[in-house]
Formats: sequence, structure tokens, C-alpha cells
Amino acid sequence: MAKSKTDSLQGSLDLLVLKILSRRPRLHGYAIMAAIADISAEVLRAEEGSLYPALYRMEEAGWIRAEWIKKENNRRARIYELTAAGKKQLGAEESRWAAISTAINRVLQEA
Repeated sequence: MAKSKTDSLQGSLDLLVLKILSRRPRLHGYAIMAAIADISAEVLRAEEGSLYPALYRMEEAGWIRAEWIKKENNRRARIYELTAAGKKQLGAEESRWAAISTAINRVLQEA
């Protein structure tokens, strides 16, 4: 059974969102989804059903802040940006990912 592209995001969505918001502040949810797909050359995809609960959870944790803005077409959009706590969490997530990646590579290279 083939796994979907979204399965590869399990456990790394927070890291990806925090990293994108550190580089591109004040993005709305759809732009975050598009950035994940674009930067990963369409290998990774964050679906709405995963992304928005993660954004709300990260906002509750104080890692990001959200603000409603009115766009040029008079529609409202909720934009997100990293907080100081989010920057600290990003560092922790990057360290965790580096340790996991190193461990996986060791297993893959074991003869």
C-alpha cells in the first residue's frame, strides 16, 4: 500500500510552519500550504485538515500570533507570524529534527 505525501509530514508540520513563518512573516494559511508545496518541489503537502488545527494549537502554545486583516478584495484573512516563544521552539524543533535525521541515516547506512 503506497503512502500519501501527507504521511511524510507527520511529526514535522510544526517545524515546517515555524520555519516558513520565520522566513516569510504574516502569511495566511493557504499561503503556508502553498509555501510547503512550492519549497519542497511538491513532495510535501499540508492539507487544510492538518494545517489549521496545527496553527490553532501553535497559537494556543504562544508560538505564533494571528491577526485578522482585510484584503484588497474586501475579504478577511487570518495571518500568522512567529513570536519570541515560536523562535525558541523553532530552534528546539530544528535540533530534534537533526537528531532524528542523523539516527535515520545511521540505520539506513548500517550494513
